Amino acid sequence: QVQRALRALTIPLERLHIMKGHMMQAMRRGLSRHSHSQATLKMLPTYICATPDGTEKGDFLVVELCQSQVRTLLVTLFGDGNLSPQMMYKTFDMPEDIMQGEGEALFDFIAQCVSQFLADSNSSVEHLPLGFVFPFSCRQTQLNKAELISWSKGFSCSDVEGKDVVQLLQSAINKQELSHVEVVALMNDTVGTMMTCSTEGRPCEVALVADKGSNCCFMAEAHLVETTEETSGRMCINTEWGRFGDDGILSDILTPYDECVDEESSSPGEKRFEKMVGSLYLGEITRHVLIALAAEKALFTGSSVAVLKERGVLETHQVLEIINIEEGTAVTKRALEALGLQPNERDCSRVQQICRAVVSRAATLYATGLAAVLSYMCQTRDMDQLLVNVGVDGELYRGHTRFEEILQSVTKLLAPECVATLLPSTDGSGRGAAMVTAVAVRLEAQRREVAEILAPLRLNRDDLVQVQTLMRQEMELGLGQETHANASVRMLPTYVCHTPDGTEQGEFLALDLGGTNFRVLVVHVTEEGIRMASEIYVIPTAIMQGTGEALFDHIIDCIMDFQQKQDLMTHTLPLGFTFSFPCQQVGLDKALLLTWTKGFSASGCVGQDVVQLLREAAERKQHAGLKVVALVNDTVGTMMSCGYEDPKCEIGLIVGTGTNACYMEEMRNVGTVEGDEGRMCINMEWGAFGDNGCLDHIFTSFDRVVDDQTINPGKQRFEKLISGMYLGEIVRHILVAMADKELLFHGNPSPKLYTKDIFKTKFLSTIELNGLALRQIRQILQDLELNASFEDSVLMREVCHTVSMRAAQLCAAGLAAVVEKMRENRGLDQLSVTVGVDGTLYKLHPNFSHWLQNTLRDLAPNCNVSFMPSEDGSGKGAALVAAVACRMTGP
Repeated sequence: QVQRALRALTIPLERLHIMKGHMMQAMRRGLSRHSHSQATLKMLPTYICATPDGTEKGDFLVVELCQSQVRTLLVTLFGDGNLSPQMMYKTFDMPEDIMQGEGEALFDFIAQCVSQFLADSNSSVEHLPLGFVFPFSCRQTQLNKAELISWSKGFSCSDVEGKDVVQLLQSAINKQELSHVEVVALMNDTVGTMMTCSTEGRPCEVALVADKGSNCCFMAEAHLVETTEETSGRMCINTEWGRFGDDGILSDILTPYDECVDEESSSPGEKRFEKMVGSLYLGEITRHVLIALAAEKALFTGSSVAVLKERGVLETHQVLEIINIEEGTAVTKRALEALGLQPNERDCSRVQQICRAVVSRAATLYATGLAAVLSYMCQTRDMDQLLVNVGVDGELYRGHTRFEEILQSVTKLLAPECVATLLPSTDGSGRGAAMVTAVAVRLEAQRREVAEILAPLRLNRDDLVQVQTLMRQEMELGLGQETHANASVRMLPTYVCHTPDGTEQGEFLALDLGGTNFRVLVVHVTEEGIRMASEIYVIPTAIMQGTGEALFDHIIDCIMDFQQKQDLMTHTLPLGFTFSFPCQQVGLDKALLLTWTKGFSASGCVGQDVVQLLREAAERKQHAGLKVVALVNDTVGTMMSCGYEDPKCEIGLIVGTGTNACYMEEMRNVGTVEGDEGRMCINMEWGAFGDNGCLDHIFTSFDRVVDDQTINPGKQRFEKLISGMYLGEIVRHILVAMADKELLFHGNPSPKLYTKDIFKTKFLSTIELNGLALRQIRQILQDLELNASFEDSVLMREVCHTVSMRAAQLCAAGLAAVVEKMRENRGLDQLSVTVGVDGTLYKLHPNFSHWLQNTLRDLAPNCNVSFMPSEDGSGKGAALVAAVACRMTGP
């Protein structure tokens, strides 16, 4: 019979593996927005998003509501890594009637304790932040806002459940005229334990409490906590795992003894896991095993066991005393005799075995829960191996000599990919509560400074409406014959007067010069659609910044190389040339370069006809088969390429290395070209918007520094706020400012941060990916030799987010001016139009297109705007301009 009882209390390793898997599933359900309400593990967010970094300093007050006491604590931190905090304590016994009385009386009593403690300690601090350790299940919505879900542990005060306990405590404190005391954080004892065990250079990210109740908390990736709005960084999650198994998932390992304990408890069917592991219940489980074995005559034969029928007669501390003495049975004998039993030697030996089995099972189940948490952390952080510190506290941990040994060995078996170092809590949760409070105060001060730095980059609706109005004014100036010369938005005629109608056919060459890469394409336009072949050629920096002759000779060499590879050397095909630089177009195949952008500065080109420069290079290279019929910029090409698919596409937008827009304007409004009939595509060259100073009010100090360090200071001002070429630099200058204020990298950044252009736009797109683990962000930063903490990573994501969002909003304000002008031109109440759009920032950034479209809807509510990503606008688009030109001048 004894062997059978021991077997029932022993869980095989395979079953522990299954249980670990079930617990991980329960954790995911608890974190999911959809299944949270039905989940057994509530996975409550604590709104604690950082562990101490050692710089915390100041005085912090802690109030801890214990079993039958109120514990007050004043902690002074010195910013020395939290290694030697100064602490003063006082414990107040709580009258029993308060635990079951009115809620107001409980909080008034706590506030009176605080008042008396502060009077005794002669504290004279002007502002005293308070951390409140409240070891009950709460629904927390902020660090300092938490509604009590339900009382436990013998408390049942009226009119508290469903109320914000922080507010109740603050009101009681205010009654005591302690206006300098502010409750800034609430946490339970498990979270307190985790923070107690965190010191500089040794963050603790998991805590396990093995006490009367049972719980575990850990730092989860915030984006997985779907029950909160927080998506950056990590957040401490209070698992409330005592309820694991309330859905019956543990029924096959529950013993008859567990069922008896559950039935006799005040909450049958609830907290099934806690009732197998909590020290409140282990004495009771043991008692029921002894009752069953005595009934089977396997124990205490011939003596009365009536005393064992009494609930609570055998307590966990007695069970622990019995098993902690390895040698002999004298302690067991004394303990059993004290209960009024008359054990013989064999009884004592068997009772020892039973006690060991009950407590070992509890330790094993704790290890299984811990293994589930560690494996979940390892998986969600996408790590091969997790190294983590685990804070441990509680009666069972402190009272059982082999608890830690069992916990470590079983955890290692169940989660071999995780290496956990157990850290005993030195001061319960009080010191940890002071740490939570100190970190909250530090982060709040940091948030205020960060908000101050980023405030000039955060545009409100009025700012954007003003930008929209200014853009409209500059557009009108650029179109006017008299005002065109001095307008910052040049509004250049393109001589493209028609979009494709689908009847275009033939073979066309296209060239695409818009950045460091240059492409040559052959485009076959047929009734079935468009086929293309292309090749990319690199333009070395020396040629970009050398002479014009060398640049155009290089382009012709590339064209000849491509034609040879495609077997087109004997063909003379119409050619469309995408030239993505500001030009004054005086005909479809004649355009004067106004200025170089995007890092080009080839001499002898500005003011010259670009098509003629290309033709002259062809002559120098003796390449006769070149028939340039149209020069377009990439924006027009993008509009034309999408226009082939969608006849409503009458706007082109580029948001990539640079930015620009074009649209179909009424000829009657184009003062710079003769004729009033029909429409013409206008190349806005909006990158120069603001070059006349009209946007100075939204330029920040960071924008000015970036502008000063470019090859064209004071030029392309709008582009420098929006395009990918500059956003990384704006981010870098903000990070430098934050590092100087010791908000980043502990004020000690790598020299690499001072390197120009270290951040590419690709970095912004990657770092802002929703759900990207902070570990991956840290890896990106480490590749740049920036050793960032998790808090640094969260802050960097916020900076990238702010800069990218402003770019999208400004782009939308410019576009709102365009669509509203088109709507008014056509006398429509509602305009329906498509924007052909291209550029890496629009296509690759995870949020840019979403922000752009939302802001545009808000600024131009009478325009129904669709966006069509262009597939190769600058290549296919140039060929289509050539194709439309051939169609219009056909035989």
